[in-house]
Amino acid sequence: MNHEDGIVRDPLICGGAPVFLGTRVTLRTVLASLAAGDSVEAILADFPTLKAEDVQAAIQFAAASAGEDMPAPATPQISSNSRHSPHAQ
Repeated sequence: MNHEDGIVRDPLICGGAPVFLGTRVTLRTVLASLAAGDSVEAILADFPTLKAEDVQAAIQFAAASAGEDMPAPATPQISSNSRHSPHAQ
């Protein structure tokens, strides 16, 4: 399952928070459970409307979002004068 197919936003469901299609289980809840160390099996037991593919979609969503949310570090600029520094030997 592609995370884009199984995670939806609807302003009438959970205030528009991302949820798993056909459920009221929020993405945030599943990601928080994973971050707390809960197993996929434990999450599925707690939320019987979810499938293992939904938990995988949550992980895919988080991985895709991580690259978008974190700015890339600046590329250091090398000065042409640094080669002639008195400290360089």
